[in-house]
Amino acid sequence: RQYGAEISEEVLFQLHLAPVLPRKSSALGVEEKKFPSSEKTVERFSPLTEAMEREVIAAFGKGEPDEIMSSAFKLKVTREDIHTLKNLRWLNDEVINFYMSLLVERNKKEGYPAVHAFSTFFYPKLISGGYRAVRRWTRGVDLFKQDLILVPIHLRVHWALVVIDVRKKTIKYFDSMGQKGDKICETLFQYLQEESREKRNLELTFSEWTLRSMESHEIPQQLNGSDCGVFMCKYADYISRDKPITFTQNHMPYFRKKMVWEIIHQQLL
Repeated sequence: RQYGAEISEEVLFQLHLAPVLPRKSSALGVEEKKFPSSEKTVERFSPLTEAMEREVIAAFGKGEPDEIMSSAFKLKVTREDIHTLKNLRWLNDEVINFYMSLLVERNKKEGYPAVHAFSTFFYPKLISGGYRAVRRWTRGVDLFKQDLILVPIHLRVHWALVVIDVRKKTIKYFDSMGQKGDKICETLFQYLQEESREKRNLELTFSEWTLRSMESHEIPQQLNGSDCGVFMCKYADYISRDKPITFTQNHMPYFRKKMVWEIIHQQLL
């Protein structure tokens, strides 16, 4: 899918041809040294119980591809969708939209920032049809009363994330392959501007806002051609908890299994 944002040839090359590095490769060691602070602050993840592991294995097992494994938020996730969470597979829209909905649901609890997450289909609709094509997407939602707005971005064969922090007036682009998304940030600021005019009759002051792409040394980067969707989901998870992003490539197999359990049970661990 081509959604108005071109993925670089270098990244396309990496996505298709990059070798999957073994867990203890020297390259991984070099990559992790980019995040020295993470050694002190990295979360201690609780391993999945044997019962949870069995459920994940069963979900990855044989069965009807269109069997519904989870249904909530007006969304359905089938066995075929769940199978995109197998190691080294690319995540699809259904899995990502369901996971984003779980984040929003969790953040309704006391002590979490108020979060709104757009569907993966929002940005392509905005690009193709302009503000008028998406003005009804926020019926019943006041974006300017949210703390954070999450916007999943699909770049042909790559997932990235834009986070609009309404509290701090920032729009940041998070890419696990270190690409720049400045134009995407500008497009989303323009969307916010039109939303503010339409819904509040207020003009946003551009000079008060900070738009930037996160640098590759600032956030964890993927070391293979298949984990961009998981990286994007976990960026969203950590940011929506106001936590520093301390995970690494090593955590991807664990996160994938955990996401299977969370989607099936419709709750985040």
